[in-house]
Amino acid sequence: MDAVVKPLSALSAVPKADKTFVRPSREEAEEAVRTLIRWAGDDPRREGLLDTPKRVTKAFGEFFGGYAEDSAEVLSKVFEEVEGYDDMVLVREIPFSSHCEHHMVPFVGHAHIAYYPSEGVVGLSKLARLVDVFARRLQTQETMTAQIVDAMDEHLRPRGVAVLIEAEHMCMSMRGVKKTGSSTITTRFSGIFRDDPSEQVRFMSMVRGFERR
Repeated sequence: MDAVVKPLSALSAVPKADKTFVRPSREEAEEAVRTLIRWAGDDPRREGLLDTPKRVTKAFGEFFGGYAEDSAEVLSKVFEEVEGYDDMVLVREIPFSSHCEHHMVPFVGHAHIAYYPSEGVVGLSKLARLVDVFARRLQTQETMTAQIVDAMDEHLRPRGVAVLIEAEHMCMSMRGVKKTGSSTITTRFSGIFRDDPSEQVRFMSMVRGFERR
């Protein structure tokens, strides 16, 4: 299920544990950035940092713009006149960037999405937009993988969905174990893909068989 989505000018997604949560003002957000700068050991009053709080809050609006988007709207337009096409549709290597909800540092990678249409097909660009709806939130890769599949199942009602996401997490390469270049792969299948292992093999073969050389 999608998070509760409201315009960024109003409330942000309301945490399940606290229905009284209210989104702070821009001024409060900027002051929080100044506090973090001081905590890091620098002076937010120096020339190079004077406008940093404004830049950071503006950047956060871009990084986390997915809270203001709705997967139902993204997938609302379905094309039914496709000459009876009912085979797999695959969009490979959709680039994305997200932020780990545990450390608020980026993870960056590609998503591969396939589905078997039942009532028509959705515009290919909409699948890329769907990835961004969930990537542009505080996330875990596992949750994001499940959210994409669940949204497609709910709004497109296909005969099956397959999603594979591979990403490098800065929380592993910049901090902690500091293992640069390691990648994490997550998958989720529904419908035909879940019930028929041969369809999973076909999906993986199509994803891997045409990788850039």
